[in-house]
Amino acid sequence: MFSIGITLLLILTLIIIAEAAYQTPIYVEVERARVCSSRICLPPLCRCSGLTLPRPSFKGHEKEIPQFITITFDDAVTALNYQHYQEIFANLYNPDRCEAKGTFYVSHDYTDYTKVNALYNEGHEIALHSITHGNGTDYWRNANENLIMREFGQQIPILERFAKINRKHIRGMRLPFLQAAGNTSFIVAKSLGLLYDSSWSTQKYKDPAMWPYTLDYLSVQDCQIGSCPTASIPGLWINPMVAWTDVEGYSCSMIDGCVFLPEDNIDSLFEWMKKNFLRHYEGNRAPFGMYLHAAWFSRSDNYLKAFRKFLEYANSLHNVYMVTASQVIQYLKHPSLGKPFKGCFKKPNAPCQPITCALEKISTGETRYMTCCDSCPEVYPWLDNPLGEI
Repeated sequence: MFSIGITLLLILTLIIIAEAAYQTPIYVEVERARVCSSRICLPPLCRCSGLTLPRPSFKGHEKEIPQFITITFDDAVTALNYQHYQEIFANLYNPDRCEAKGTFYVSHDYTDYTKVNALYNEGHEIALHSITHGNGTDYWRNANENLIMREFGQQIPILERFAKINRKHIRGMRLPFLQAAGNTSFIVAKSLGLLYDSSWSTQKYKDPAMWPYTLDYLSVQDCQIGSCPTASIPGLWINPMVAWTDVEGYSCSMIDGCVFLPEDNIDSLFEWMKKNFLRHYEGNRAPFGMYLHAAWFSRSDNYLKAFRKFLEYANSLHNVYMVTASQVIQYLKHPSLGKPFKGCFKKPNAPCQPITCALEKISTGETRYMTCCDSCPEVYPWLDNPLGEI
């Protein structure tokens, strides 16, 4: 009995410590960022913000720089959009014969974690997009480090427990609504040990386009949504969301945010996607981001067909690779001409026994259904109770 009591006391203490970590303000000493110098900010640990991939040996060989395409989806993963993802990526292979992969910024509400597990086992990247998704841009604009730490830090055990994602494979985050607030979210990303953030859009640097970089030094990137960071946050990479241009010449941070679209037919949509892509491929070869929500495909059957047609076109070109956001950074740590990677990423093998649970959402009293791996939580997981315990 005594040993059981000690064990229970230890467990209770660990729970209290964990909860305190979520509630306690984050105190991270940061220095004001200085202007970057490429003479001292060098890969693999540092890279200045800019529009070129500086390397003396690349001069005159710029067209041999691999062209990366990052296909990313935000929000809940469901049984419906999972089928779209299967259609999108089916039978696409990069020039190195490795399968094309995407990045999924997953939010918690309504997510089917068995489908997240399936995407993960297929080799796609699973990244953070918050637990609640907030209730609008003001939620994130006014959020302090503590709130953002709870939203993103607590999402990690959710993905570990219910989708069987290995913690070391959770490397990136994206803020809902792309709503930046100065240094706040970047300090949290660094505190969580993440590799990168991909929330920061740029309209100014799209032709030529901006390459990913680290926040060791002051960024030259423009801030279209919220205020820019001013702190030096060493080693944290920024995957800038280079804006697209709609048919009227207006910039849009995400594909489904473009207002003026081509006619609703496959060829017109395809040509529009191709035009945005060629700005990168025929330009400085900065990564080309295809950022969207899967709900975009519900507007018309032609949207998904045009999207797939574009990927097949890109797949036919020389030196074009469809990779995850993390793979782009892996390359930039050791950039080279031609084949960018030594081999294919080894797929995880995270077994998952699907189970559907009817759970009470404590904050509202409603019943929520959640599909996850292996066993049900006691209540619907939410902010400050990520494992759904009573």
